[in-house]
Amino acid sequence: MTTGLQIALVGGAIVGLGIALLVVRLVPNAPDVADVVRRYSPEAARERAAIRANPAASGMVEGMGLWAMRHFPAFALGRTPTKELLLLRVPVHQHYGTKVLYALVGLVLPPLLGYFFTVIGLPVPFVVPAAGSLVAAAVFFTFPDINARSDARAARAEFARALGVYIDLVALERLSGAGARQAMESAAEVGDSWVYTRIAEELQRSRWSGVAPWDALQELSDELGLPELGDLADVMRMSGEGSQVYDNLRARSTALRSAMLNGERALANAASERINMPMSLLGVVFMVILITPALLRVMAGT
Repeated sequence: MTTGLQIALVGGAIVGLGIALLVVRLVPNAPDVADVVRRYSPEAARERAAIRANPAASGMVEGMGLWAMRHFPAFALGRTPTKELLLLRVPVHQHYGTKVLYALVGLVLPPLLGYFFTVIGLPVPFVVPAAGSLVAAAVFFTFPDINARSDARAARAEFARALGVYIDLVALERLSGAGARQAMESAAEVGDSWVYTRIAEELQRSRWSGVAPWDALQELSDELGLPELGDLADVMRMSGEGSQVYDNLRARSTALRSAMLNGERALANAASERINMPMSLLGVVFMVILITPALLRVMAGT
């Protein structure tokens, strides 16, 4: 049964939303400098050209992302995990579209639950689903960022594992007398994983643009947040200057494996500690079960 209070709340919410949208529209936009630079970068230009050339490839999610980028201020879209998206090769407009889609799901879910409870005979006050929609939309809006950072963390770990093997391959190529660029390119052609493909693409791009291969890998390291790749670039830069690099490469690959092994041991120790806590609690419960009958008999005798 709709009451006057509920009608007043709905009317006030609509008026408040209209005023908020008007204020957002009139407030001068303060663009994010990093986002503006990325939009004018060659990668963003290629993305826009691909979308214009093949509009069918731009689905609903991508369309919502492009609409959000055109109409939402930069601060409303939150802090974009740019390095993570570049590592995962997820277009920024697709990421924004996913965030908008998640927010819409969060906006619709509480009213649907409220309607369900009303149908089964448990009416919910109108304020609960209304406030729940705003909270759920805000929470769901952050889920794609969390997922991107989690996936990028796993991708960086995979990259580090593959990079240890790649460094050994480069060292063997250098030991056989290959030049710095030839060694790096030949080693990248051995594997077929996305790590080797990414390195091979960057090396080919450096050949076409006339950039030194170690400088290209250094730029890729800074762009994707991969310090291990930057260390390889530094070692190969010394190789380009004529230094003996085989021992340095083998030492770097050994250090990389040791760091990964220490990380795996730390994770294993943390998992063991988490397992010990419920086991200790189970032991306490077992002791209580053993002691309780004796205590009850003593108390009954007294």
